[in-house]
Amino acid sequence: MGAFFKKFGELNGNGLKFLAAAFMLVDHIGYMFFPQVQILRIIGRLSFPLFAFALSEGCRYTKNKLRHFLLIFGLAALCQIVYYFFDNGNLYMSVLVTFSLSVLTIYALQFCKQSLCDERADGLDKGLAVTLFAATILCDYALCQVFVIDYGFWGIMLPVFASLFDFRGIPAPKLLKKLDDLLLRVGALAVGIILLALSFGGIEYYAVFALPILALYNGEKGKWNTKYFFYIFYPAHLVILQGILMLL
Repeated sequence: MGAFFKKFGELNGNGLKFLAAAFMLVDHIGYMFFPQVQILRIIGRLSFPLFAFALSEGCRYTKNKLRHFLLIFGLAALCQIVYYFFDNGNLYMSVLVTFSLSVLTIYALQFCKQSLCDERADGLDKGLAVTLFAATILCDYALCQVFVIDYGFWGIMLPVFASLFDFRGIPAPKLLKKLDDLLLRVGALAVGIILLALSFGGIEYYAVFALPILALYNGEKGKWNTKYFFYIFYPAHLVILQGILMLL
């Protein structure tokens, strides 16, 4: 079934990210300049699921896991320092913090699946891998009880849902390998979107309309190397919008 979507898909990974960035820009313009125009915020609900899925795909293909995490976490830390000093000590954690925790949880999931599928691993190794993954999820939940993190616990878990059926590079049985399918990855993400919407309510339910867009994903990265643009786009567009708001 996933082959059907891939055959008729028209969006590569870069296309998904550009759309997500555009929806985010619309959302923040609505939030900062036109709070009474709800349609702008509704359109913005499409951004987070698209970025979450793209993050999952990034973890799927990245060659240097540590560098990938440190890049996102470093930008998150820098943004939090700026927010703290320029927003009266506000400790609200941005979406980059959310995605930093998502990346760690996905890598813990990958390690868990690797250990469970490795015939050379003994029961102790497998038990430790499962414990590590469970402990990572518990830490995510605990952090959400202490800090106000953008999109909360289910926001952290959303990219993890999209990674549940990722068995790339894992010595999994053929049956599990067949589950590594675009349709199932999008379906798992849909479950995460519903849980996120139930947690926040309101217009968050409109995030489900990101699913038809993801159905057009062709599974390809795209020819342009735009990875760093998207990491920079989040803080940069907020600075620009805030500057315009101050001028007005």
